[in-house]
Amino acid sequence: MTLREKTAQILDTAYFRNFIIGVILFNAVILGLETSKTVMSKVGDLIHFLDMICLYIFVAEITAKLFAHHLRFFRSGWNLFDFVIVGIALVPAAQTFSVLRALRILRVLRLVAVSPNLRRVVEGFLSALPGMGSVFLLMSLIFYIGSVMATKLFGEAFPEWFGTLGASGYSLFQIMTLESWSMGIVRPVMETYKYAWAFFVPFIMVTTFAVVNLLVGLIVNSMQDAHAEESNAATDSYRDEVLTRLEAIEKRLSEK
Repeated sequence: MTLREKTAQILDTAYFRNFIIGVILFNAVILGLETSKTVMSKVGDLIHFLDMICLYIFVAEITAKLFAHHLRFFRSGWNLFDFVIVGIALVPAAQTFSVLRALRILRVLRLVAVSPNLRRVVEGFLSALPGMGSVFLLMSLIFYIGSVMATKLFGEAFPEWFGTLGASGYSLFQIMTLESWSMGIVRPVMETYKYAWAFFVPFIMVTTFAVVNLLVGLIVNSMQDAHAEESNAATDSYRDEVLTRLEAIEKRLSEK
């Protein structure tokens, strides 16, 4: 077995994966402590030192993967994600790149790339995006119609909430999320317009309880499909391995 094959075998072990997960979680704590002025004033040098050690481990991991998989490394979207996240952390701490340096916390997202369960959730969400596009379009139409109606109906008496199309859209979004919608917006409007509930209640029923739940259903279905595909792939791989072993045993028996 060559050194490249040994390296690839080590990278695929559960022990190495769990070690990287531990480093990611530890690094997340370190980056959080960097936001505390009290902690940094006492042990700031130690915090920076530990952060650099974590970064060196991530760089070593990416280097090992590049050595083991060569150009195949860039065929995986998750590998590219890891490469970009670690690359951002290597940007010099100059003022021009201060925003990129602040994005070091994105290293925590590497937990998604190394955890199969989290990866399945993200893949399910991404596969649901095409179907979600139609739902978002429907939601946009409902919000546009509702904003126009609310501006014409309530804009004169409540310009802060419904004076413009944008203000109406934002107020309706707040109502859809059920954030202080009753006492904060609807009941004050109903003091001036007694039958305003005839507009707001159907809007909430359509957006909050129908369209939003439709989005949740799409995501759940996509996650189930992704899990089923992964299970089928694992079953096919196991079946091929069993068939290969049976063929090898049959070959040995025939030679005897």
